[in-house]
Amino acid sequence: MHIRKKSCTFAGNLLRTMQYSVLHLTYSFAEDWQQELFEQDLCDLGFEVFDGTSAYIQTDVWEDNRTAIEELIANTEGAAIVSVEACPDANWNAQWEAEHEIEDLPLGVRIVPHCAFGAGHHETTSMMIDALLEAKDTGLFNEPKSVLDMGCGTGVLGIMAKKCGAEHVMAVDIDDKSVANTHENALANHTTLDIRLGSTPPDGAFDLILANIHRNILMEQMPVYAKILNVGGQLWLSGFYAEDIPYLSQAAEAVGLQHTETRHTNEWQWIRLKK
Repeated sequence: MHIRKKSCTFAGNLLRTMQYSVLHLTYSFAEDWQQELFEQDLCDLGFEVFDGTSAYIQTDVWEDNRTAIEELIANTEGAAIVSVEACPDANWNAQWEAEHEIEDLPLGVRIVPHCAFGAGHHETTSMMIDALLEAKDTGLFNEPKSVLDMGCGTGVLGIMAKKCGAEHVMAVDIDDKSVANTHENALANHTTLDIRLGSTPPDGAFDLILANIHRNILMEQMPVYAKILNVGGQLWLSGFYAEDIPYLSQAAEAVGLQHTETRHTNEWQWIRLKK
């Protein structure tokens, strides 16, 4: 199973002051990925925040999608609704930030996730950051490099690439909330990114492409990555499991990309491809 880690915040914060409802759930999933996949399905139906087993959604969205949400939960083994209640009007964003410390990442980067994935501490993001720091230390960015952060979420990888010495960084995401969050985080971290809203890789020529997305999207977009990657350039992928690697490697080889390295943290995988 594969998880699209987008358009939702896990124990995160809401951007606006408005009326929300909270579903109190109970879980009995055998594996962590089952809960993550279930919560992603809830994201697709409009939920914005998960804090433990409490799931927050705008009240009007809950009312519009209630039947579909209840059917999803009823048909999901390992999840059940305990209760539903209305939340009082509040600035949830400010409340969350007051209750949760934002940790510094390497190079002094600070990311406020809002309604996008990528505070910098998930295994997939951490592996990307570690690889960027290694690239900085080994001189990859000593010469001007153009970087694409595809599926940028909060913009954390694009910001880190810029801090590591990339000359030009383009950050792209399908979600307008992620694009807004990337703008905010880039400004807060005193970095300049070329930030765009879109579902497919843009035209251009890049020396390094970072894509922390689930396997199906990576497979679909592999030919485009190969097209816009400069000869000698690298494509770093994460957001999938060990059993996905043979499929990704085969798709990469078919378009002239060579699989040169694999890393993992827990069950999550990272691979390096070179053109």
